Amino acid sequence: MEAENTPTSNPYAFVFAPSPLLTVTLEKAPDGSTELHVHPGGQGFWIGRMASTLGMDVHLCGPFGGESGTILVDMMNREGVTVHPVETASPNGSYIHDRREGERKEIVEIDPPTLTRHETDDLFSVSLASAMCAKVAMLGGPHCDDAVPTEVYTRLCSDLGALGIPVVADLSGPTLGAALEGGVTVLKVSHEDLIEDGRAKSEDLDDLIEAMHRLHDEGAASVVISRAGDPAIALDNGTIWEVEAPSVQTVDHHGAGDSMTAGIASAYAAGAKFEDALRLGAAAGAVNVTRRGLATGHRAAVEKMAEKVEVRKLKGKRS
Repeated sequence: MEAENTPTSNPYAFVFAPSPLLTVTLEKAPDGSTELHVHPGGQGFWIGRMASTLGMDVHLCGPFGGESGTILVDMMNREGVTVHPVETASPNGSYIHDRREGERKEIVEIDPPTLTRHETDDLFSVSLASAMCAKVAMLGGPHCDDAVPTEVYTRLCSDLGALGIPVVADLSGPTLGAALEGGVTVLKVSHEDLIEDGRAKSEDLDDLIEAMHRLHDEGAASVVISRAGDPAIALDNGTIWEVEAPSVQTVDHHGAGDSMTAGIASAYAAGAKFEDALRLGAAAGAVNVTRRGLATGHRAAVEKMAEKVEVRKLKGKRS
């Protein structure tokens, strides 16, 4: 499996994707028949795809093996993402979803295998080499907790920080804690994950603000919390921000958080102010929910939507 390397003048972005997935979705066609859609997936890829849509030269590193791995590398390259594959003995994870009745129904899900020690070492080495020339590094989480050792996130964040590469991470669970140990530039996390992980007492605004401060104390320079249909909140340099995108009709909310992460990272790489990065991130998430594809959209639509996003300072207390 060889990656394509096409020279480009667009900003270089690195994506760490420890769990690339082969996805199959059944859809109902307008005439009532069944359509079958086959796409690459996994959080890292979804973040990378939106970043590519927003004009970044995206380079993704992840493990690929078996028939599914070969197919995934080809499909990712065709979608404008340059892949730096680490070959593995086992095939990639995959799933089949049925969305013919509107809601997603899981038919089959095959978890990715746990990487061996040598595969983990190769993944780290290739990732570090790929990230060294990047203006920004984007870290996606694994599909399941045991897919990759969590300490990889600590080492990768620490080493990228030492090299002066800003890290934008979209994580939860054990990998979130591991990344904080290494230090991240921007941490994006959903309020549901914070509550599930025991990092926030509730969805109450003051509880989430307190959680942001703790995440900052643990190693995140800036923190962004997405709140489903409610305005996102963020902490940067002691300032608390509220981010409200226009209320649009939701076709599929999946991929909105990944799109937001990509938007923030893309703006950050371009040298934008933090509040402008929040605008682009919220706009990317809003455009995504109007479509069925995860982390998809058109750049012009995202940039126009960003003009409609409100970013305002909040007064938040810390207990």
